Amino acid sequence: MKAMKKTTLLLTLLTVLAMGHWLCAQPHSLAKPQAPAMEVKMVQAGEEVALPAEFQVALYEDLIQELQNKGVFRQIYRDGDRDANDLPDLITLQTTITAFNKGSELKRDVIHVAGATSMTVRCQFATKDGKVLLQRDIQGKVRLMGDNLKATDDFAKKAATVVQENLSSDSIPPDSNNSVHKR
Repeated sequence: MKAMKKTTLLLTLLTVLAMGHWLCAQPHSLAKPQAPAMEVKMVQAGEEVALPAEFQVALYEDLIQELQNKGVFRQIYRDGDRDANDLPDLITLQTTITAFNKGSELKRDVIHVAGATSMTVRCQFATKDGKVLLQRDIQGKVRLMGDNLKATDDFAKKAATVVQENLSSDSIPPDSNNSVHKR
């Protein structure tokens, strides 16, 4: 009887170990399917915002780069790209600078608590027919050290994270008539 119990216990233990190895070999999570394409419109300055041209261009380029790095969308189109016109599942991103403080690199280097560069950007994500999917104000900052243009990189990283968290394929409302477009 003891031999039978030992054999049963041994077989159970071996089965659990084999199943544990098999379970560990399986992927822990499935990759999210990519969302449809996005067109990033050129950055606009608000009515009372004096935005230097280098910030506008850097903001636009950093945003496109970060969106491509996150890989949420199959394709990222620039403003005016004709290939985007025929896509029924296109999401557009319109960005408007609502607040901007250029700051001072010198003050940050010398005093460390002064001279911060900051900007607030209103991001509006909409379907091709104009239905707003998400609107969010996102800040970009450089506080302690670094080039003033690092504020654009900070904003772009935050914006791409917002896109990843809110506009992946499984978070886009089904009534927005989005389908995956293969290019």
